[in-house]
Amino acid sequence: MPQKLEFALAVDIGGTKAEAALVDRAGMVLSGSRVRRSTGPGVTREVLQQLVSEIALDAANSLTPEMTLVGVGVGSAGPLDLERRSVAPLNMPLATGATFDFLADVVDAPISLALDGTCVALAEHRFGAARGHGTVLALVVSTGVGGGVIIDGRPITGRSGNAGHVGQMRIERRGGGSPHAGTVEHLASGPRAVEWAQERGWTGSTGQDLARAYAAGEPVARAAVERSAAAIGSAVASVSTLLDLEVAVIAGGFVQVADDYVDLVAAAVRDESLLPHTADIIISGTGLAGSGPLVGAAALAFDAYDGHHVPNRTIGESRLVSP
Repeated sequence: MPQKLEFALAVDIGGTKAEAALVDRAGMVLSGSRVRRSTGPGVTREVLQQLVSEIALDAANSLTPEMTLVGVGVGSAGPLDLERRSVAPLNMPLATGATFDFLADVVDAPISLALDGTCVALAEHRFGAARGHGTVLALVVSTGVGGGVIIDGRPITGRSGNAGHVGQMRIERRGGGSPHAGTVEHLASGPRAVEWAQERGWTGSTGQDLARAYAAGEPVARAAVERSAAAIGSAVASVSTLLDLEVAVIAGGFVQVADDYVDLVAAAVRDESLLPHTADIIISGTGLAGSGPLVGAAALAFDAYDGHHVPNRTIGESRLVSP
């Protein structure tokens, strides 16, 4: 009897969208299995659980008799509460407390959970731009700013699973106003860059508008993008000073706002670095296009199946029949 092809069901949960797909051991997303649903700040816990159930089932329907499902990997915007196996995405406050235990029954497979940034770092380290390097930072610049860290080839998640929350590092004084003021996310995320430009008279409304204005040379748009990249560069320089990084991978949808966004980040890293080993690290864009979060989530599932080091706690026997 021929050996069955092994796949993991990968689920990526973010502030703009949730996706699911089947991914093989080589990090390849099965054609036709990728399913997406929109999320957003108004999504409740119940709605998030329902749509995750739907996309997981849709993706799993691409399984054929010669394929076997080894497990489910879930990467989510955080923070996480691994003790309760729940998430509290900062960009979806009404979804706080969402859990995904029910997926074990939906697809009859064990589930692993980690931060989306951890998943991206894992994917880039194994299959992408950081392959072959031992100490890596991955940053995801999108609706928010997520992060993940690899040290000596191993994903680092800390006692709670939340290590890598670079977006919540404060790199400027808070002052008044938002409690998030001065954080990397508040300075660099796509929505915040758009808001900052609007506050200075720019009339666009989306990241795509900002990209077009940047390409056209509009001064406020260019300043907004450069400000975002400078904040990311400052964060990378700080993390590199602490961890002696080899590579920083800059991923996420907002990176596409400018052809030279990664170059701007690299320039900011050099400007902010006080030590030679910090200034000469490799700054790279993603090597996985938009599939990094899914590929990394799948890696969680394969690691759990193989019994290797897993950067999270695998969801146990407690299961729910439905979301």
